[in-house]
Amino acid sequence: MKPSIPKGTRDFSPQEMANRNYIFNTIKDVFRLYGFQQIETPAMENLSTLMGKYGEEGDKLLFKILNSGDYLSRVSEAELEEKNSIKLTQKISDKGLRYDLTVPFARFVVQHRNEISFPFKRYQIQPVWRADRPQKGRYREFYQCDVDVVGSDSLLNELELIQIVDEVYRRLKINVVLKINNRKVLSGIAEIVGEAERIIDITVAIDKLDKIGLENVNKELAEKGISAEAIEKIQPILKLSGSNQEKLNQLKTILASSETGLKGVDELETIFNLCESVNIQTEVDLDLTLARGLNYYTGAIFEVKALDVEIGSITGGGRYDNLTGVFGMPGVSGVGISFGADRIYDVLNQLNLYPETSEEQTRILFVSFGEKELAYCLPWANSLRNQGINVEIYPEPAKMKKQMTYADNKNIPFVAIVGETEMNENKVMLKNMKTGEQKLVGIDELLQAISNEETK
Repeated sequence: MKPSIPKGTRDFSPQEMANRNYIFNTIKDVFRLYGFQQIETPAMENLSTLMGKYGEEGDKLLFKILNSGDYLSRVSEAELEEKNSIKLTQKISDKGLRYDLTVPFARFVVQHRNEISFPFKRYQIQPVWRADRPQKGRYREFYQCDVDVVGSDSLLNELELIQIVDEVYRRLKINVVLKINNRKVLSGIAEIVGEAERIIDITVAIDKLDKIGLENVNKELAEKGISAEAIEKIQPILKLSGSNQEKLNQLKTILASSETGLKGVDELETIFNLCESVNIQTEVDLDLTLARGLNYYTGAIFEVKALDVEIGSITGGGRYDNLTGVFGMPGVSGVGISFGADRIYDVLNQLNLYPETSEEQTRILFVSFGEKELAYCLPWANSLRNQGINVEIYPEPAKMKKQMTYADNKNIPFVAIVGETEMNENKVMLKNMKTGEQKLVGIDELLQAISNEETK
């Protein structure tokens, strides 16, 4: 049988890893610019930490881990025959793979509250797992790059996250639009249409407007039991148009009777004004249909879409007021966003936006024809590595053609050829693999040639 991997997972070759590291390093560099520090949490968490945090759908998508040893020992015959998978799972599994990085982060903050300085600015780049149906742009194992600030209510944090998005995508050369909304505005809408209790049903439906269209959203609202009168009142909100300021002005009128809704409008206005003061290049667009399925957002909500590629959102997040409350530490407000590294990777692949050479690439290969030549190459290779240059020595004497093919296959830009003549003159024959040009050089000239190539 041919070996294979589970659906929705992927292997990455050295070239693909170089491309992925380009993404991770770009994102990390920008996070650090704003004073964020890295943490990591375990791949598995106790199910008691994870369950109930992502809604009913999310609970179903958690990968559960069987207890070690005889995991059926606590299960009676009757329970086995009953075939109640939810009840059985509780008996045979008490751990699961993490579904996102936000809930483990909340657990981390509560568990380490005495060692943390607030506001706490952290970033985390690790894989997460979801038992989802794999499809284009959706994987069962994928990386998230999260950045969060907890312990501060200031909207300056929202601005910094928008600046981070702006800078990351400028560096990656991806054209994006950043869509923004506010959960308080959505609550205000539910209030004024007389369905305050049905905020979740309403937001889950209108979040699908892009995907399924207005007619189907209205149909879904009706199926959820939202009154025809309320659906009618929602229509002008779904059809709002104009500039961000025009939309905000219309909202002030529509939400005049909702204190919560007006507070949301006020927060949005503050964020837009802050953006004006720092010259954000990315288009920031107020989108009232943006609801993001997760139930814990309480303020600003963000989503980033790539403009030149058909793919779901590539970054998303928002403000949550009480995520740590579920772990017994109420009143800690936070705001964060998550970069979907795998979707960004797919976008860069489609648009072919990677730099030509990666930091991981070997810069020069020493070709050797025997023991003496090999011994001669070692100090040269050491000297170059001390200068931070990636060097390989072909490990055994082989035909010149074989060694050159090896350099070609790995896209190594330079080859240093060493024979009797070169050793006698304390030099190497340097071949530029792009131009085919060859010349006899000493160590200083060799360094110069490689650094000239890198600055091109």
